[in-house]
Amino acid sequence: MSDARPDNRLAYVDHGLYTQHHAIGRNLVIQCVWLYEHPIDLDAVRRFHHNLGRGLLGRRIERSPLPFARAHWVVDRGPSDIDIEQSARSRTEVSDWADERAQLPIDPEQGPGWHLGVLPLTDGSAAVTLVLSHYLIDGLGLVLALVDGLMGNTHDLGYPPPHSRTRRRAIAADARQTARDAREVARALGVATRQARRQRQEAAKSPAPQPPVRLDNDHDEPIVVPGVTVGVDLADWDARASALGGTRNTLGAGFAAKFGELIGRCHADGAVTLQLPVSERSEGDTRANAMGFARVTVDPTRVTKDLGEARSAIKQALKTLRETPDDSLQVAWLAAFTPKRALKRMDDAMVADPDSPVFYSNLGDVGTVVNRLDGTDAEWCTARVTAQHERREWLERIGGLMTLQSLRIPDRFVISINAYQPGAENTKPAMRELAAQTLAEFDLIGKIE
Repeated sequence: MSDARPDNRLAYVDHGLYTQHHAIGRNLVIQCVWLYEHPIDLDAVRRFHHNLGRGLLGRRIERSPLPFARAHWVVDRGPSDIDIEQSARSRTEVSDWADERAQLPIDPEQGPGWHLGVLPLTDGSAAVTLVLSHYLIDGLGLVLALVDGLMGNTHDLGYPPPHSRTRRRAIAADARQTARDAREVARALGVATRQARRQRQEAAKSPAPQPPVRLDNDHDEPIVVPGVTVGVDLADWDARASALGGTRNTLGAGFAAKFGELIGRCHADGAVTLQLPVSERSEGDTRANAMGFARVTVDPTRVTKDLGEARSAIKQALKTLRETPDDSLQVAWLAAFTPKRALKRMDDAMVADPDSPVFYSNLGDVGTVVNRLDGTDAEWCTARVTAQHERREWLERIGGLMTLQSLRIPDRFVISINAYQPGAENTKPAMRELAAQTLAEFDLIGKIE
C-alpha cells in the first residue's frame, strides 16, 4: 500500500487566478455576517472556529521557487482564536463594522487566510462575521465548509506542513512537472490566440470606446465598494415569483437585472447582461474555485411584469454551458509565464467588459445548519464577495462593477449587493434607495440593511 501524499498542487484555474490577481494587487474575499438578536454562545462559536481549520479552510498557498511552476497547498489551521471586540456598538453600526472587518489583512499565502470576529451590541445581542480569501474557496465550497464546521466534521486533506520541501527538491520536482504540463500550456496558447482574434473582430464592430478615466494620485485612494443587504419574507418572495411566472431563483435574477438598470449597468438598448456562476464542485473536490460561467441578456423592463422570458433565457444559457465546455479557462495555464504588465492588461480586459455585466450568484437553500452558528437560529445571515483596498481609479477605468449574492435561510430570501458605477452616487444611503426602488418595482417589501 502506498503512503504517498495526494497531489497538493493548485488546480490550474486556482493558480492562474491567484497569480494574476497577486501580480496586480487585487485581493478578493468572501464575507459572511450573522446577526443574533439574543445572547450568543461563544463556546459554540469557538468550536466552530476550531473546526473550520480542519477542513478546506485549513490550508494556504505556498509558491514554487520556480516562477513558472504551479503553487502548492500546505497546512495552515488559521488564527488561534476568534476576535471579540472590547467595546459594544449600537445595532446601526453593524454594517460599518462588517466593512471594517472585510478590510483587515487576509493573505492566502502568508496568512491569515481567514478570520472570525464577534461584535457585542449595546442591546445585548451580537454580530459575527467570517472573512476569508476567495483564493482558498468559492461560494458553494464555503457552504460545505460551514456545514462541516458546524456539524463537527473535520477532514485530513493530506497536505504537508509549510516549507517541508528543500529548495533543491522543490526545484527538481516542479521542473519535471512543468515539463509534463507543456502540452496543456500549448493548448492554452491556442485558446488565447483564438480569443484574441475574436476580441479584435468584436472590437472592430463595436463603437469606439470612451477614453479611460484617469484620476490624479490625490484621488486614487483605496475605497470600500458600498454594499447593502435585502431580506424579504420567503412566502412573499415565492408568491411574487409564482405570480410572475417564475421561480424564486429567477426572481433573484430579475431583481439583479432591474437593480443593474437603475444604477446604469445596461446596454444602449436598455438590456442588462447577467453573468451567472455555475458550480462544478463534486464530492471530495478540493479545488478553490470549481465553477463555470453562463451569460444571459435580460430585458429589465419586462421582469417586473413577467419572468417567463428571463426564465427561458437562463435555462437555455445553463444548458449551453453544460453542453459546451468553456475553454476560456484554459488560458489560466499561461498566468505563470506572463509578465506582470501583461497580466494587468489581461485583468482589465476581462473586467472592463463592454456589456457591463451584473454578476449574480445564487447560493440556494443553505439550510438551517448554516444559520445556526452557535446552535440557535440567527435572525439575519448574509454573504458577499468584495475586494480589499479597491482603487477608485481602477474602478473608473474598467467601468465599475456590480455583484449580487443570494441565499435562502429559514423564512427569508436574502440578497447582498455590492456596486460601484462611474457617475453614480456610490454611497450606502444611495444603494439603500435603489434597493427600496427595486423592491417596489416588484411590489415587494423587505428589510434593507
